[in-house]
Amino acid sequence: MPKLRPITLAALLVTALPGAVLAQAAWPAGKPITLIVPYSAGGSVDFNARLVATRLGERLKQSVVVENVAGAGGVIGVARAAAAAPDGYTLVAGPDSVMAIGRLINPAAFKFDPLKDLAPVGMLNTAPMVLVARPGLPAQNWAEFVKLAKAAPGKYNYATSGVGTVLQLAMELIKQREGLFITHVPYRGGAQIATDVIGNQIDLAMLVSTSAIPHVAGGRLKALGVTGSERLQALPQVPAFGEMPGLKGYSMLSWTGIFAPARTPAPVLQRLNEELNAVLKEPEVRAKLLEQGAQPGSGSAEDLGRFVQAEAARNQKIVQAANIKE
Repeated sequence: MPKLRPITLAALLVTALPGAVLAQAAWPAGKPITLIVPYSAGGSVDFNARLVATRLGERLKQSVVVENVAGAGGVIGVARAAAAAPDGYTLVAGPDSVMAIGRLINPAAFKFDPLKDLAPVGMLNTAPMVLVARPGLPAQNWAEFVKLAKAAPGKYNYATSGVGTVLQLAMELIKQREGLFITHVPYRGGAQIATDVIGNQIDLAMLVSTSAIPHVAGGRLKALGVTGSERLQALPQVPAFGEMPGLKGYSMLSWTGIFAPARTPAPVLQRLNEELNAVLKEPEVRAKLLEQGAQPGSGSAEDLGRFVQAEAARNQKIVQAANIKE
């Protein structure tokens, strides 16, 4: 009997392990991983997700399939991921607008809590935004525009791709810091914005860097500032708002993280994070992201979790101060 005791104890320990942990022992195996992109194909989030999905699949030796699930500004796709089985086979490219803004603006549209129903895997990329001005605006830099705006409160306007976007919040924070009254003109998507600013129909626009860079480089739009703490590699002549008097320390970024359903086993999240970080260190991947004005993500899943919580807390203050509602 004493000789049988170690075997019996081992058997009891194995039996006591949660079934989910045992089931993940060979993860990933025999089943493709789905990476949900909550927008239509062709945008920057879709491009970056596909870029990473290919390399991630190679490292995991298991295909990673991008599925576009568009609708409700990204809410539908993220909601699908939140409701998926927490088995490591469903991921989502979660954008700032859904993960840390949308629920503050329109809580009725959220049947889930992004901060509780999704588990962070790692940051995919961050990107500053660029404030651009129409060619005919009688200001060549931000300081000159501030003088114009303060001399004529309410005269000038700015466009973004919609109410409650990180683009609007970035501009509203600048307005709050500078004490400016500039009218927001929300568009349904960003395709028409640059055309209208170039045509002098709109005074300013806050654009994602990928949209702004070609127009600024081509001389069609004037760039007044970059919302990150540092200048863009693609636009080194354009100052960052954080280096300007009155806006010291200012920094707001557009970002996308990779998330999994809550309760996905910790070993799976750890493996995904390690492989994602490895992919984002590849020179070709970094080069393609930097070309768009995006900074490759990095760090642990815990880093992303803390970042999202901090973003949501700061955004809540901006939303309340500006009384932003849908």
